[in-house]
Amino acid sequence: MLIAAEMMEVGRAVMRGFVTPDRTTLIGSTHRALAVSEKMAPGDGIADADEVRAAAEIAAQKLVLEDMEGLAVGAGSVISASLFGALAGSGALPFRREAYEDAIRAGGKGVEPSLRAFAVGYDAAQGHLPTASPVTTDEFETPFRLTGPQALQSHWDGLVTRADALPEAVHDLAFAGLSKVVNFQDCAYGTLYLNRLDTVLARDSAACDWRLSAEAAKYIANAMAYDDIIRVADLKTRAPRFTHIRQEMRAGDANLMQLTEYFHPRAEEIAGLMPARLGAKVEASDTWMARLNRWFDKGRRLRTDRLPAFLMLHVLGGLKGYRLKTHRHAIEMAHLDDWLARSLAEVDADYDVAVELVKCRRLIKGYSDTHARGLGKFDKVMDAADLLRGRDDAAQWIARLREAALQDAEGKALDGAIATVRSFV
Repeated sequence: MLIAAEMMEVGRAVMRGFVTPDRTTLIGSTHRALAVSEKMAPGDGIADADEVRAAAEIAAQKLVLEDMEGLAVGAGSVISASLFGALAGSGALPFRREAYEDAIRAGGKGVEPSLRAFAVGYDAAQGHLPTASPVTTDEFETPFRLTGPQALQSHWDGLVTRADALPEAVHDLAFAGLSKVVNFQDCAYGTLYLNRLDTVLARDSAACDWRLSAEAAKYIANAMAYDDIIRVADLKTRAPRFTHIRQEMRAGDANLMQLTEYFHPRAEEIAGLMPARLGAKVEASDTWMARLNRWFDKGRRLRTDRLPAFLMLHVLGGLKGYRLKTHRHAIEMAHLDDWLARSLAEVDADYDVAVELVKCRRLIKGYSDTHARGLGKFDKVMDAADLLRGRDDAAQWIARLREAALQDAEGKALDGAIATVRSFV
């Protein structure tokens, strides 16, 4: 018997030869907890669960696969109880159901929730799960609406009116982008977002299905809502995050939850937090950057369930009004404007090239080292795109370069693709 508490554990067990078709009963949960390697991938690194399922069906003598995590949470317990039920329901061991339930009762802790989770796991193994109730459309008919102080509400409503007037092909992405940048900063920042999008729309047309504007709506928002220290601190101290963690840990009102945040700021993040002029001077000075690295480039563990660490992050996260004066903001906006100008400069000569250049913004994401690696790849792709200017297949090659950049964190695939480009231009 082999029991796996997550879908990729099922896959690893099969790959390592722990599952054989002549003897193994394989019990696994289909829910996903992404592996570090999946999270680190520059693009979509999520492994294909369908391939794992297909391999498991061939490798195991008997296979029980179900969302054991979801079943356990629904019963108010943990996944081990539903997996234990699936083991009993599989019939792999010569024990009566009552013997398993007696073992749970003997534990003496969380007995009733564990028995409920055991029961649904048992039913899952025997193929007797209840059919989910159909969802009615009435549950989705309530329109999304923000409420707040009248002045802010009026400003937001005006932005929504502008977004609603956009072409249908652009509207949904534009509204999502608008919501993102307003959440990041404020409604005035949302106005700047729509102004930038209007610049793109003026160069686009319905004849091209507004493809350029739709892509720009997404990536301009991502560029404007960059991850800086202020945003990271803000997100880590929001009430919904603490509520989510408590729910995930199944912490009750009587339980004390201890939460440790890990920080490792680079000198660039510290310089970026300074006023624009001062930060630029500090970043240009090797001496000062070495000092900042010596002072700050070390891992820190902050217990945000304690007042001092929480207050420090809460104050830092509240510096939105100051953010637009920082060196980091100046860098990001200059980079955004340059990328957008380079992309729009190609519209008349080759519309498809302009669209692909806008999509290249996808390469830049994340915080600290992740952001730096993405920025380096973006610059390489944009420089290679200049070499392709005027070719009939330029748009296709830019797309290939971008996909190559997303294949590995080190950029080996991108370097190989660029070498190919240089060989024929």
